[in-house]
Amino acid sequence: MTKTLLRASKILTLDEAGNIFQPGFIVVEDDRIIDLGPIERIDVQTADIELDLEGRLIMPGLVNAHTHSPMVLFRGLSEGHSLLTWEGWYKAIRTWEEVMDGDMVPPAVLVSCGEMIRTGTTCFADQYFYMDRIVPAVRQSGLRAGLAYGIVEMGDEEARQREMASATTFLESVKDEPRITGWVGPHAFFVDNSPEAIEMELALADQFDTGLHFHLATGGEEDAYCQEHFDRSAVEQMRELGVLDRPLIAAHCITVPENDFALLAERTFTAVIAASACMRAGAGIAPLKAMRSAGINSAIGTDNVTNNNSYDLFMEIRTAAKLMSLREQEPSAIPALDLLRMATTGGARALGLQDQIGSLEVGKKADLISLDLRTVGWSPQGGQNVYTAIVYAVGGMHVQDVMVDGTWLLRNTEWTTLDYGAACADLEEAFRDLATRKPS
Repeated sequence: MTKTLLRASKILTLDEAGNIFQPGFIVVEDDRIIDLGPIERIDVQTADIELDLEGRLIMPGLVNAHTHSPMVLFRGLSEGHSLLTWEGWYKAIRTWEEVMDGDMVPPAVLVSCGEMIRTGTTCFADQYFYMDRIVPAVRQSGLRAGLAYGIVEMGDEEARQREMASATTFLESVKDEPRITGWVGPHAFFVDNSPEAIEMELALADQFDTGLHFHLATGGEEDAYCQEHFDRSAVEQMRELGVLDRPLIAAHCITVPENDFALLAERTFTAVIAASACMRAGAGIAPLKAMRSAGINSAIGTDNVTNNNSYDLFMEIRTAAKLMSLREQEPSAIPALDLLRMATTGGARALGLQDQIGSLEVGKKADLISLDLRTVGWSPQGGQNVYTAIVYAVGGMHVQDVMVDGTWLLRNTEWTTLDYGAACADLEEAFRDLATRKPS
């Protein structure tokens, strides 16, 4: 067992007490934190390796709670379309997906993982198909991930059976992965997943003791369908079907009726806010403050970078902060610390990993990042609250080091597990191939 001692100018734990050690230390043994605290309590005799991160802030790695990593392949192809409407999604994305192939997926996922690592994400929740090509790339990257097999069946029985078989094969394949958990990923209930598919998806989630990661309430389509067919809201119909009895990660949640908030707050449900994607799509703004006040767990996601177009989750936090103040007509409508916790502990809770990641505490996994305190945005540190600085002044390019499970994925801004340049070159080749198949 190897013990690594990290010294830093500031350690932001994001634990329940909000401990900050300035300066401070962390001791990592293999994949876990075994000690941390103020520098005066340090015991150098306990370490095999010592690293001095002077001028850096250590904090928990960020959790991107909703994305589609292969879709970096389509970055730039959806301009002028709203991907949060059925028509926009189908014309701008689904037509390309129908002509792509699995060989295009690995370089796209490696580029996505590289960009997430470089900007401070250590764990992400993904939803897509081609999981047999996604898993090896994520494994190579070293990132922690909750991967959901994305199911679109459009009410077609043949497609339904095919998708369920593929999802089952995927879930079987990741049962013993150390950093990857498998989820079921209906694209959107009642929109492109029929009630028959939902029943099968619930059975699959039960079989593998997992949850469902899906899109909800991007424009009211689900509610319109459920009101017409069942005379109740989509959330109420989900309750009737037993959907709410499973862990749920729901992206966007823009038009969820306020009457349904209390019901969702009682369940293992997370509303994932993807502010940039919603803004670029010209969609509405999720009622985050009201959902949080009702007790609904919330997290931050980038959504796909076709619609965003960046994996920088720090920028995503800042965008959400400003957007919510604009929506509520209220300065700091969501406090900076709450937003930062959405991107760490909120995302961890969404994936059922709150006992493992999301804060820096003894016994938790060593998933952490360091940021450069000597570059722009921090000064004056005597007057600027550190949480405010991180949310409103700092970006992902401040990240210097990234560790997951006690292993460096980024050291002094250099990737250690993947060749980002080579992945980009392979992605360019994949895109050229895709462009020759342009749908009419």
